[in-house]
Amino acid sequence: MTTTTTTISTDLARRLRAAGVRWRPASGDRFLVDAPELAGEVFTLSEMTIEARRYATGTVLAFNGTTEWALDSVMIERTLWLPREDQLRELLGGTFRSLRREDLYVVTTVVPEGSREVEVEHRAPEAADAYALAVLDLVGRAAG
Repeated sequence: MTTTTTTISTDLARRLRAAGVRWRPASGDRFLVDAPELAGEVFTLSEMTIEARRYATGTVLAFNGTTEWALDSVMIERTLWLPREDQLRELLGGTFRSLRREDLYVVTTVVPEGSREVEVEHRAPEAADAYALAVLDLVGRAAG
């Protein structure tokens, strides 16, 4: 299976974080740093240049070999994860049924409703955003 690099919108990434979706940084992940001087800069985690270092006090993203500018590391709490389509699909787990393209991208999931399961569709102009909306729905249902 080919891994896609399409990520969700910043707004949906913020909504996922607020809903409680947690990020465990791994190589290839994309993120933003919540700092005005880095607005709009998307970074990609890579053992060669940016690596996740886990400490008892939390996770730090270390920028290796960045002598041309002053960012050595940043606490994960100051970042915003931009999950890829495949990561969002993984979060959906067994509820995921399909992705199709109509006038918009449509992600279909199956969720319990009372004593039965129902199909739910989530539509967005970008596939990653449709996946993100499905994850937000799933998290919302789990929270009750």
